[in-house]
Amino acid sequence: MKIIAASDLHLNVDCRTALLQQAAQADLVIVAGDFAQRREGLADYVAPLNAIGDKGLFVPGNNETDAELRAATNVPVLHGDSVVRSGVTFFGIGCAIPPLPPLPWGSFDLTEDAAEAMLAKVTKADVVISHAPPLGHCDYHQGLGRNRGSGALLRFIERVQPQLFLCGHVHDSWGARSQIGRTKVANLGPVPVFLEVER
Repeated sequence: MKIIAASDLHLNVDCRTALLQQAAQADLVIVAGDFAQRREGLADYVAPLNAIGDKGLFVPGNNETDAELRAATNVPVLHGDSVVRSGVTFFGIGCAIPPLPPLPWGSFDLTEDAAEAMLAKVTKADVVISHAPPLGHCDYHQGLGRNRGSGALLRFIERVQPQLFLCGHVHDSWGARSQIGRTKVANLGPVPVFLEVER
């Protein structure tokens, strides 16, 4: 299965155009959250992406909630749930995990405990689409001088061992790649990339 994927579009028109232009070459189009900017501009920005329809899978970032994203698009939105496409199981989880410091515009966040509870029910996933990265992998924040990923997501990967774990969120690590057991981890960034997953 050929996937085209991106994250953290943040209202970037050029990256949206590239995603739409290249979508025809892929079996599935994935965006791992942060379409909007500070909870603004979502509906207008996402509208052209609705042409993707059921060929896409989106998760919310921390700049839009799952409810806001579902209201803005006809593309399936995953947040704490799974879907099977051509025999491949995809699981999605959005939000900043762990929470960011309080922001005036209201970041969409999950605590580590809440994420752990959401992930506990999942026993199988071939591809995980997460806005946040796992702790210690594709998550280094240069400004803070430390890793900003989620321990709950790391433990989930170690337990479930998906083929691919796709994320974004930490802008300093866009394009970073890592491996956890059999799982390939990719911090996507806004420039669309092609990936392969075995059916």
